Amino acid sequence: MANDPRVWIQEHIQLYLTDPEKAHMWDASAAGFNATIPTLLLITRGRKTGKDIFSPLVYKEVNGGYVVIASRGGAPEHPNWYLNLKATPDCEIRVGRNKMMATARQTEGDERANIWQQMTQIYPFYDDYQKRAGERIIPVMMLDPKSA
Repeated sequence: MANDPRVWIQEHIQLYLTDPEKAHMWDASAAGFNATIPTLLLITRGRKTGKDIFSPLVYKEVNGGYVVIASRGGAPEHPNWYLNLKATPDCEIRVGRNKMMATARQTEGDERANIWQQMTQIYPFYDDYQKRAGERIIPVMMLDPKSA
């Protein structure tokens, strides 16, 4: 069923692996948003399995880094990719055909508030997700590319 996030997330991962340019500017209608939005593919190390975990995420480039939101659709618990980054901040990101290693850090205070507002311009559902998340403050993560 098309509305099942597990299905369209797996389809998006496969698209990123086979046609990264098409996956980069993603038709988000499967997720209930009638727009094409920029996405990257985040590859984290599973904190329990040690295996690579692939997560397609909406992003925005800010000050040379890539910002992603750990919303999990407004669930009361953090997404696994966020927990993986907290355990091991080093990760790989793919932005279209570009592949790079990065280090994740959580934004705080004014930086977080400013970036949050920018991200809601791309994907307005983040504000709804924060309301749905209740007491959980949704993390805003900066993925800083490493120099070669």
